[in-house]
Parts: sequence; structure tokens; C-alpha cells
Amino acid sequence: MTSLLEKVERTISGRRLFRHGERVLVAVSGGVDSTVLLHLLQALAAQRCWKLFVVHFNHQLRGRSSDADERLVRATAVALDLRFFVGTGPVGPLAQERGQSIEMVARELRHAFIARTAARLRIRAVALAHHADDQVELFFLRLLRGAGGEGIAGMKWCSPSPANPKVQLVRPLLDVSRVDLEQFARENKIRFREDASNASHDFLRNRIRHELLPLLRGRFQRALNQTVLRLMEIVGAEAQFAEAAAHAWLTHPHPSFENLAIPVARRVLQLQLQRHKVRPDFDLIETLRLSPDKPVALSPVATVARGVAGRLSVSPISPPMFDQSGRAVELKGRAGQGSFGGLRFHWRIIKRRGTTLLR
Repeated sequence: MTSLLEKVERTISGRRLFRHGERVLVAVSGGVDSTVLLHLLQALAAQRCWKLFVVHFNHQLRGRSSDADERLVRATAVALDLRFFVGTGPVGPLAQERGQSIEMVARELRHAFIARTAARLRIRAVALAHHADDQVELFFLRLLRGAGGEGIAGMKWCSPSPANPKVQLVRPLLDVSRVDLEQFARENKIRFREDASNASHDFLRNRIRHELLPLLRGRFQRALNQTVLRLMEIVGAEAQFAEAAAHAWLTHPHPSFENLAIPVARRVLQLQLQRHKVRPDFDLIETLRLSPDKPVALSPVATVARGVAGRLSVSPISPPMFDQSGRAVELKGRAGQGSFGGLRFHWRIIKRRGTTLLR
């Protein structure tokens, strides 16, 4: 299937994803997408003078199946005469200890190992095999969780590693469908392994993949990938523009905050909240945007407020102090009065059917 190779080559050239003659670390799980990516890059490596390296992270979550994945990736790297690096980590125990999801911990440990390997080999670019179907799944996953424009835009062709911003994560397959990858693997007799967890409906992403997307494609829009990817491209470009405008305004605040376009004003507040290490949810941003000089509680010990000029300030809340002053009142007679803390009070004793009440 030469057309896929040509398509990926045009994407890499047009978007300048890899430099001529550079070293590239290819992350390979053993699945069809990453294994095909490795073969595609290997086919292009000679004319681009790339030097490829293979990295694999064994999550140790599926016992013998995880070890079989590692053996297949190692064998593939040996067959292609490429250096192979493998890492592992206690994903399950660490997730339980932290009270986090297995997916979150697995991603953190995997990215950390890949970034360390790239830094040790002095490699700038790590190739990842996320493809068009991954993008569409991510779109609906983030849509259902209420993400904003930046989140809806999905994965970028090139972005800094969360573990090391000096390492760039490059995704050359974002406009390639899984069907095309599977066809390439069949036609070129490429061995790969299926992760059984991908068929489980326990995870929201898998339910989107196996239930929601087939329904939408079958009954509403056959060209779902094309329409969603186009929307993500548009939303992503607009989100980047709003972010650039917000950064520019924070450096040179003109015009006034009240005259900013609403998307830019929201982004200005979001960036400031992130600098204060505050989670910038939509309701908080809207309250600050619409209500200048009104403190909003962040926690029992802090508030945040937006000044008229658009700048945020986070202020501590002084804990209430217990007033240890007091006054003893001797109740004489049937009624009386007194004062305490600047307030006057009255008291009266009444009897009702053998019960004495104080009012």
C-alpha cells in the first residue's frame, strides 16, 4: 500500500515534523498502529538520513500478554537492525497507593521513561502512533467531560513531552485511519499484537469506540472522521489565536479588559489562574469575568478576585479567632438585662407547669 507511505511522507514534509538527518526515538507498544509507524519511518529513513531507535514500556498489567508484547517489539527492532530500549514500572501498585486511575499512572510512568531515554540518547523527537480514530475518540471523550476549545482541539502534530519540555512528541499519523493502518499491516505481512483491554467496555474511551462511534457513523454521519477532524482543526486554530492574544494582552494590556473579546478575556483569566496554580473551571472564570472586585472562595483559606484592570489577586482568609472574653450574669429576680460585646440583652424567668424556662 504505497499510497499510505506517500501520504505519511507528504505529511512529515509539509508539516516539517522531523529534521533531515536527525535521530528519532519511536515508541512502539506492539499494537498495529505503532508497529506500522515503525515500518513506515524505517522505509523513509534512508532518504531522510534518519537514525531510528525503538523504545517500549512494559506496564506489567496483563501478565504474560505484556511480556509477549515486549518480546514482539524486541524481535521487530532486531529484525530492522535498530537499537531497542525497554522500561517497566509498578503501575498497578502505584495507582492503588495514590488513589489514581491505572490509565493516569501508566501514562505518567511511560512518558517519564520515554523522556529519560530520549534525553540520554540526546534525541529531540519521539514518534508516537496516535491516529485519526484516536483523535475522534478523544474529541468525544473531552466533549462529554466539558472541555474547552483547547481540549476539544485534541492532540497536536508536535507538542512538548509532559515529562520533559525539551523532548518533542511527534504524531505523523493523525490524519490516517486505523483501517488504513490495518490494511498496510496485512499487505506487508507485519506482525502485531492486539491489546485485549481495548475490547473491554469498562473504560469510557472504549465505550465511545465500540458503542457511540459506530452508532453515529451508521445512523448519522458516515464520514464522521472527516467532519470531526475538520472541526478540531478549526477549533484548535481559534483556540491558539485566543491564547496568543491573551499572552499579548498580559504583556501589554490594551485595550481595557472590559473591551476584550469574550474568548480572549476568558483565556486571560485562565492563564492567570494557572499561574496561581488554581484549576480554571468555566464557572469560576465566568464569575471573575462578569464580577470585578468580587472575591470568590477557592478554599476555606483563600479567595481570588479580578480587579477592574483585569488582573487577578489571590488572598488568604484569616481563620476566625475564638473570643475568649466572657461575662457572668447572676440571675436575680424574675427579669433583668445586661450587655456583652456592645450588644444589650434581656432575660426573663417564667414557670410553666412545674418547669422553669429562661428567655
